[in-house]
Amino acid sequence: MSALSSQDDEDTFKILIATDIHLGYLEKDPVRGNDTFVTFNEILEQAQKNEVDFVLLGGDLFHDNKPSRKTIHSCLESLRKYCMGDRPIHFEILSDQAVNFQYSKFPWVNYQDGNLNISIPIFSIHGNHDDPTGADALCALDILSCAGLVNHFGRSASVEKIDISPILLRKGGTKIALYGLGAIPDERLYRMFVNKQVTMLRPKEDEDSWFNLFVIHQNRSKHGATNYIPEQFLDDFINLVVWGHEHECKIAPVPNEQQNFYVSQPGSAVVTSLSPGEAVKKHIGLLHVKGKKMKMHKIALETVRTFYMEDVVLADHPDLFNPDNPKVTQAIQAFCMEKVEMMLDNAERERLGNPRQPEKPLIRLRVDYTGGFEPFSIFRFSQKYVDKVANPKDIIHFFRRREQKAKNGSNINFGDLVSRPVSDGMTLRVEDLVKQYFQTAEKKVQLSLLTERGMGEAVQEFVDKEEKDAIEELVKFQLEKTQRFLKERHIDAVEEKIDEEVRKFRECRRKNAEEEDEEVREAMTRARAHRSEDAVLVSASSDEELMDTGAKASGDSDDDLPATVTRGRGRGRGRARGARGQNSTVRGSSRRGRGNTSQESATSSRTYKSVPAKNKSIMDAFKSLKTEPFQNSSKSFSEDIIDDDSDLEDIRITPSSKVNQRFSTTSSFSKRGSQSQTTSRGVDFESDEDDPFQSATTSRRNR
Repeated sequence: MSALSSQDDEDTFKILIATDIHLGYLEKDPVRGNDTFVTFNEILEQAQKNEVDFVLLGGDLFHDNKPSRKTIHSCLESLRKYCMGDRPIHFEILSDQAVNFQYSKFPWVNYQDGNLNISIPIFSIHGNHDDPTGADALCALDILSCAGLVNHFGRSASVEKIDISPILLRKGGTKIALYGLGAIPDERLYRMFVNKQVTMLRPKEDEDSWFNLFVIHQNRSKHGATNYIPEQFLDDFINLVVWGHEHECKIAPVPNEQQNFYVSQPGSAVVTSLSPGEAVKKHIGLLHVKGKKMKMHKIALETVRTFYMEDVVLADHPDLFNPDNPKVTQAIQAFCMEKVEMMLDNAERERLGNPRQPEKPLIRLRVDYTGGFEPFSIFRFSQKYVDKVANPKDIIHFFRRREQKAKNGSNINFGDLVSRPVSDGMTLRVEDLVKQYFQTAEKKVQLSLLTERGMGEAVQEFVDKEEKDAIEELVKFQLEKTQRFLKERHIDAVEEKIDEEVRKFRECRRKNAEEEDEEVREAMTRARAHRSEDAVLVSASSDEELMDTGAKASGDSDDDLPATVTRGRGRGRGRARGARGQNSTVRGSSRRGRGNTSQESATSSRTYKSVPAKNKSIMDAFKSLKTEPFQNSSKSFSEDIIDDDSDLEDIRITPSSKVNQRFSTTSSFSKRGSQSQTTSRGVDFESDEDDPFQSATTSRRNR
């Protein structure tokens, strides 16, 4: 094996392996803002120095799902500086690249593009921080892939079945089958593995002659019953697994005796949390593969900011601290200062041997004050180390151990959850907090229509990926589905029976996890589509405002033309803002002063939204269902049009008989303008915008 590392012949692959670089983490911090960019440059510099065949990244290249312009610019600058050049590529791809890169507009490896000059190819999967989102399901890696700087692979769009097709590489007599699977929610992937819905395809010829390398980005340590991926789920023909997402550096391959493969966990390249796992020395790996043999060489990262961490339990020092002593707080503070100074001395000694290391270290002192002690002022303590450490606000952390579990029926103490140390390996997530809250909440605040899983997923989308309509769309979707279920069952409009059926329907959905996942995906798709429509409507509305400015300047008046053909949009004229006493006809026709009739408002729904009748409660839906046979002859309703920046009002459903009475004052416009509306709102609608008087002329000609 020692000869393998030094032998750089035509049969040996040299691969640089790194994961979780998190470009852009704390980029606005005046001290730590450039840490990720400097370390990324060092990684690419090592790749260039060691003349590797390619770089393999295990996900989370970016820290944010929507990286800033500074982050994108710095990443492109580094890739162009280190990965482009005239150095030849010594390996070839044997697999169908149209399958390996099927989600790219350019489905081939970048170094084979005649318009690019690539010296070091980069192959990367996406992580949970930079995964595809939005209506087009794009991620930041797709931008780099389109620019020809990164080969993004391992993406799967299907949630019913995953077929992992490898990239087949050959260099001389060595052949590598490179498998990749981007980040997928752990619970979903766990269930798909259990249901045999994940398949790893193998080459048809000479299966045993390939070195099988698998890159994955999931939870490796157990965070819950199904919130991780056990190593036993992976196929046993794999030779090496590169495991991303876990930040603790365990890059030395560890054998799995049951599956007969090795697992390498490179860890993160930058400290993103002040936890014990991040305090381990950061490394990247230089992997040599020849035939079926491999060797991993660790390379220590020199530009990573040093991080020292220590725990103090005050109850373990009874000779120093007595809770009954009035000056015990001052004694604790002096003891903590001594600990911090010791860690600063260690950091300074380490930095003297490495001039590339940042000057200010990261220091974390966790103090367990269980046993009647009181914490001192963290703010005053941190002020003494502003010029010495990179994290003065987080230099000390007080917490208390939970002595006993909360009794059944009591509320969760979120303070205890937040103050719980990270050393126990538990990571708090938004969806876990939502689920835990509703499981232990009182009966009167329990969810009766929605499910905890669906609500947790929606809250996660809202928090992590900024899908602002995720929760609203999920509530609407599940409400509509429940209403359809009740109407199909023909349940009597009795509150007790409805509650019982809703409860049964909810329990049925909870047991069917796949159906519930489908509901969440459908709601998230609607939320993304809703966001895309809003963006289009904003741009279209601004364009129409510019066109109407010219129309108003030519002398257009709202008073000279009938309401059916006027297009004036003065914000102060014809608006229904604040007119709570007006009927629905006036509010429906005003719409930001456009003067449109209710018919026009129905056809111009692309610009303004009306409150749909489906948002009614379940009881209201059943009441309307019961009275439907008696109102078929006059089933005509008017709805309040709600402006985005106006006062919100409830939906008022008015029978058509009352609407006819309210329309009596404007019946002359309705009769005379019925034909002119058809002409002016036909295919020549755009010409009406160019000439505001054409619609009036057409109206007079028709009359």
